[in-house]
Amino acid sequence: MSKRKIVIEPVTRVEGHGKVTIKMDENGKVDDAFLHIVEFRGFEKFIQGHPYWEAPVLVQRLCGICPVSHHIAAAKAIDQLVGVDPENLSPTATKLRKLLHYGQVFQSHSLHFFYLASPDILFGINAPAEKRNIVAVAAHNQELAKKGILMRKFGQEIIKALAGKKIHGILAVPGGVHKTFTAEEREYFLDGKQIPNVDTMIEWSKEIIDFMKNYHTENAEWIDNFAKYDSNHLGLVDKETGALELYDGRLRSVDATGNELLNISDIEYGYHFKEAVEPWSYLKFPYMTKYGRENGWNRVGPLARMNTCSHINTPLAETERQIFKAYTQNKPNNMTMHTHWARLIEMLHCAELMKELLLDNEIMGNDLVREGTPRNKGIGIIEAPRGTLIHEYHTDDKGLITKCNLIVSTTHNNEAMNRGVRAVAQEVLNDKPEITEPMLNQVEMAIRAYDPCLSCATHALGEMPLIVKIEDANGNLIDEKTR
Repeated sequence: MSKRKIVIEPVTRVEGHGKVTIKMDENGKVDDAFLHIVEFRGFEKFIQGHPYWEAPVLVQRLCGICPVSHHIAAAKAIDQLVGVDPENLSPTATKLRKLLHYGQVFQSHSLHFFYLASPDILFGINAPAEKRNIVAVAAHNQELAKKGILMRKFGQEIIKALAGKKIHGILAVPGGVHKTFTAEEREYFLDGKQIPNVDTMIEWSKEIIDFMKNYHTENAEWIDNFAKYDSNHLGLVDKETGALELYDGRLRSVDATGNELLNISDIEYGYHFKEAVEPWSYLKFPYMTKYGRENGWNRVGPLARMNTCSHINTPLAETERQIFKAYTQNKPNNMTMHTHWARLIEMLHCAELMKELLLDNEIMGNDLVREGTPRNKGIGIIEAPRGTLIHEYHTDDKGLITKCNLIVSTTHNNEAMNRGVRAVAQEVLNDKPEITEPMLNQVEMAIRAYDPCLSCATHALGEMPLIVKIEDANGNLIDEKTR
């Protein structure tokens, strides 16, 4: 057999780079598959020695896609270092942070769906590589592309108004925020004179969900079965009601059938989670200690959040959640490609929440910063667009960071992405061991559904393309293709 190697350089439409190895057994069938993340991990180490108040600014540099998520998670942890728990933050500071956070989730989900996922949905897995991009989407469906661009812009404008700029801005400070919202800033998002207003964002979100539901109806056979596998699901829920919570709540995990595995406060996470390592990846494998590495891993993100919450506390999104849950008879949904549907429901939820906050006069208040009794440990957990994000910091008596632990969404999804790649490889290569462009795209799609931020997860420096290899049972390369 001639030796060949498959190379995807780089993987398209994800943030970051990595490598996939597919191993065949003695009979030429897929035995296993691995997603390797081979970038350098550094942030947890080089942040040590910095004053704690620098953390919300420094950790944003982990990523240019979700800097707000790291800013807010770090800020929640730093609040605790100055003795301020989430419930003791001023109402104005809490609401401004939430508005910033919802704007981030809204724009990030818009980016992923319209720019990264929609080419697969519109053109299918057999489309040539040069067609699977936002330019082709615009040519095919100008109205869809236009709405996607303007929806992302709305979220970015929210971020800019609150944090000073769209990327790596600053709103949060220890114990609160450094600025309030003005009447002029609020009117910009309500009157629709300069950009489509928040009511338009709600309406367009509903339209895109309808588009996706129709797509599911027409393509149920493949979309229900692509990279499908049972898993646990982890997400934040409201401390009192169990509703979907993106900013502050309890960590809840359910298994593939809906049985509750975990329901804890954020400060307890360290007692309930461990991180495994493998020699072939810098990306760790978090799991719930009680259930072990094999059974304790979770998916996180939009799909997981739909599975762990009891309801959504905005009416339009709750209606759509009920339709989503009815698809699986109210049992957890373990279908990977349904993540895109769940993501759109969250977009609608965030649009509704942004409207509520924009109409709330407390966002223009002046009670911005609170203080308490300092501590030397702080933990901040939020639901980033991609899933549960954990920041933990320890400081010495001088306020310098002595320890930092970051568990980002893509790290939680590490096991899930590996299983997705394995499922695709077994489905495609076992029946027809021929390396094709559609096969390569399906490998990417299994990863892309999670909207992974690989450099974020490894706190990376530098670049590394995604390389896909197929090896025989002895580790010899048996297939090669360079795109």
